[in-house]
Amino acid sequence: QVQLAESGGGLVQAGGSLRLSCAASGRTYSSYAMGWFRQAPGKERESVAAITWTGGTTYYADSVKGRFTISRDNAKNTVYLQMNSLKPEDTAVYYCALDRTLSTVVAGTGVVYWGQGTQVTVSS
Repeated sequence: QVQLAESGGGLVQAGGSLRLSCAASGRTYSSYAMGWFRQAPGKERESVAAITWTGGTTYYADSVKGRFTISRDNAKNTVYLQMNSLKPEDTAVYYCALDRTLSTVVAGTGVVYWGQGTQVTVSS
């Protein structure tokens, strides 16, 4: 079993920054992709960003390109999401995801391991 623990959410003013972290523990795969999703009230879950095991390939939703950066530290089994120039529309619960391939993590469907979520609120 794999456990994912997110941290770093909070309340920030528009234009501000936050950095989310997600630490994986337990019996992880030998290599795996990780990513971030978000879900705002009344909206569908949205794939935000994802990264391969080596970090050589990343994915970003159009809505966050140029503002968010995903990175990872495999020695710490941790993935990060640096969020800059935050907007009120970024307000959501952010979830960490882990699975074997980038395509699975980007799609969300079939992802086996999810974190419990961390709230990000951006005030105008």
